[in-house]
Amino acid sequence: MNLTLKIWRQKDAQSKGSMQTYSISGVEGDMSFLEMLDVLNTELIEKGEEPVVFDHDCREGICGSCSLMINGEPHGPDRLVTTCQLHMRKFKDGDTIVIEPFRAKAFPVIKDLMVDRSAFDRIQHAGGYISVNTSGNTIDANAIPVEKADADASFMAAACIGCGACVAACKNASAMLFTSAKVSQFALLPQGKVEATRRVLNMVEQMDKEGFGNCTNTGACEVECPKGISLENIARMNREYLAASVKG
Repeated sequence: MNLTLKIWRQKDAQSKGSMQTYSISGVEGDMSFLEMLDVLNTELIEKGEEPVVFDHDCREGICGSCSLMINGEPHGPDRLVTTCQLHMRKFKDGDTIVIEPFRAKAFPVIKDLMVDRSAFDRIQHAGGYISVNTSGNTIDANAIPVEKADADASFMAAACIGCGACVAACKNASAMLFTSAKVSQFALLPQGKVEATRRVLNMVEQMDKEGFGNCTNTGACEVECPKGISLENIARMNREYLAASVKG
């Protein structure tokens, strides 16, 4: 395939960025999107030009680092996959592909297509943990019975990889789906009950401090999430938050 790539280039967070156009040929349908970018960067380096910076790590859909806005969609036109799992067979010969970083106030651009998503880390640090001392005192995981429905829902929430697609898809750049998944992961399990009240209050407070917008129940976050995290988690977090506010 021969493709035209319109890519956002930005030297650093302080510099003004712009779209740059590149032509690439010989793209095979079995290539992943990141492999296609690797080919482009090889060509740029051989020409003495600066390669396009983009974030990646596992390339197996696990870490969520490869967060790109492709033709206006987080992770591109496919569903339930990350950018590294997106294959070029989803595009046609002669296509123009627009590639941008995730756009959100809380995700400042570091360089080109790479953004700083440490806001998610700070939200998790605010309450995404349980206070259980397992040092030298390990306990059988099956010692505390858990309803299967609760265990399944908790595991589904825990599938969130923190890629930020929910934020990028939301017109308000809301982090409600991410935060609610992290709250639900613990709220559904007995081990998470100890900090339940201050967990949801602290995580929502930190989410607001980071500058994320409010949820308007548009549902774009669930549609674009590569792990299919459900909007049910937002409803659960709202209930947890209301209960915690009353107790407080």
